[in-house]
Amino acid sequence: MNDASRKYVYAFEEGDGKNKMLLGGKGANLCEMTQIGLNVPPGFTITTEACLSYLDNPEHELPDGVMDQVREHMKALEEKTGKTFGGSENPLLVSVRSGSAMSMPGMMDTILNLGLNADTLRGLIQQTDNERFGWDAYRRFIQLFGKVALGIPDEEFDAEFEAVKEKVGVRDDVALDARDLREISDRFLEVVERITGKPFPDDPMEQLEIAIKAVFDSWMGKRAVDYRREFNITPDMANGTAVNVVTMVFGNLGDDCATGVGFTRYPDTGENRLFGEYLV
Repeated sequence: MNDASRKYVYAFEEGDGKNKMLLGGKGANLCEMTQIGLNVPPGFTITTEACLSYLDNPEHELPDGVMDQVREHMKALEEKTGKTFGGSENPLLVSVRSGSAMSMPGMMDTILNLGLNADTLRGLIQQTDNERFGWDAYRRFIQLFGKVALGIPDEEFDAEFEAVKEKVGVRDDVALDARDLREISDRFLEVVERITGKPFPDDPMEQLEIAIKAVFDSWMGKRAVDYRREFNITPDMANGTAVNVVTMVFGNLGDDCATGVGFTRYPDTGENRLFGEYLV
């Protein structure tokens, strides 16, 4: 089977929840939860096979057919959500997350709010009726994408962020208004162009391809390699990371939103009862 005809991308509705070596632990679990009827945001998983093929390629290019399959699955996400990837009205934004067969918390990379640009930002503000939230999401995306995908140190962004806080005379991030966050976003875009020599990528599909490569690259990042060595995670236990592309759900949109983690058993004892934590 040549690369172009190999299946590299699985919607959560079709992936085998037991095949963690192919889909990673997170991808396999998202597939299983979707298929038993839990309320999982629509998404899809790019396999560990695509990761290994990419890492083995001297040209550092994704295998033939991967992006074609990604485009097909993005169209399916648009149909499922009623939103448009890159659309100026009701835009579809996604997260791009790692996920190997063995849990490696915090060792690989994640990008949130992917798909934002000047046009989709206007759509997000209209969609949420919250200008401050829109600009906050944008500045977060620029910094996270800049760090993970473009290799720009956090300190470059943090310096601009603190400069604006000092300029407007506030100590807490929450005291920044939409105008302040817009200035921060503009400064972050200037940071990207100054350090990379190129403007921040505006095309959402280009953003997505760059992000997929960055997550694959994080499998061989120092943190991940050191973690596997420390905990004796061998290739027969986990080999490469999958990439999960998931419709964004915002935990910071308002007082009725939160982020958290839950377990069906108590982690310390294994007792059969729910346990979790959340942050409002």
